[in-house]
Amino acid sequence: MPQYIAFLRGINVGGHRVKMDRLREIFAELGLKHISTFIASGNVAFSTDSDDRDGLRELMEDYLATQLGYEVPTFIRTPAELAAIISFNPPETVTQKPSVASHYVIFLDTRAPHSLRSALTQLNSEVDHFHFSDTEIHWLIRGKLTESPLFGQPELDRATRGVRTTMRNMNTLRRIASRTDPAEA
Repeated sequence: MPQYIAFLRGINVGGHRVKMDRLREIFAELGLKHISTFIASGNVAFSTDSDDRDGLRELMEDYLATQLGYEVPTFIRTPAELAAIISFNPPETVTQKPSVASHYVIFLDTRAPHSLRSALTQLNSEVDHFHFSDTEIHWLIRGKLTESPLFGQPELDRATRGVRTTMRNMNTLRRIASRTDPAEA
């Protein structure tokens, strides 16, 4: 039975509150199995007989919207894909002193469109660097997130406007990956 991890956007932020036991119930109501959540930010591992990832995503988003009363963009990855994401090795030019202290992954539905790549590339600086992989963007920060000139500023929101995204800290992704089996596709 294939295993997946769903990364949900907007769970327990912006006035929305969902207890993790309720989130597991919602996923169980969809007929999914072996459901587990990790921290209260919308990370859900599950198994299903379906290999139709787009169909699963649409089903989840529709049902979550019905049950919670608001849209919940959902990004699904396999344990093997998550393992590949966390094995990301930044280019040497990015890792030279001072070293990268914070690493965030921005999930997308598809490859980043040219407009997004261009906008984020223009935001590269001595502190922030964006690197594009398959359906993720790695945001490397020399310092803490709150020390980035982009933190709390509209530039990043403007760059991603119109593109469905959700973001996770690399440390969180490593902890989630440690609970899944990358051999499961």
